[in-house]
Amino acid sequence: MDITTLDAYNKHAATFAKEWDEQPEPTDLRAVVRRYFHHGLTADVGCGSGRDTAWLSENGYPAIGFDPSKGLLKEARQRYPEVRFQHAVLPDLDCATDGSFVNVLCETVIMHLEAEIIAPSVRKLMALLETEGTLYLSWRVTESSDRRDEYGRLYAAFDPSVVVQVLSTAKIILDEQKISASSGKTVHRIVVRKV
Repeated sequence: MDITTLDAYNKHAATFAKEWDEQPEPTDLRAVVRRYFHHGLTADVGCGSGRDTAWLSENGYPAIGFDPSKGLLKEARQRYPEVRFQHAVLPDLDCATDGSFVNVLCETVIMHLEAEIIAPSVRKLMALLETEGTLYLSWRVTESSDRRDEYGRLYAAFDPSVVVQVLSTAKIILDEQKISASSGKTVHRIVVRKV
């Protein structure tokens, strides 16, 4: 992961967690999950403060949250002590076993990655799934060139074909660009089924 972005999440973890708690509920994300996910073990990769991991676990998708930020994991564990969280970094995700998840959720994470690890990270997300498993992948859309916000977080501008090419062996069941109900930002989301 981009080091400056990771430093920002570690240094300002409580601020980001509070901000995410105060955002509107991600009703659009939850509708997609309910429509396409199967009940069963779910990996929430880039779980942040754990909001989505907890919701998944409460709604029939028992989840493990994975995040590279120790600061955000601390916030997640304080907020949701009954949920399991683990430190893990894309593209390796060493503590997550390939083929062991029914679903993988990776909500607005890959735009924080350096360009050369986006494709390997998407390959790893697919590898985590069992056959017929479902991947939900989204990223914030950045036009033209990479940019950083006031905290220094990287928002990479990349061609979506990088992601689509990696997913070419899967069945794409949703591919859309919309305004997120929670953040109010434009996101690209893809849902695929592993075949």
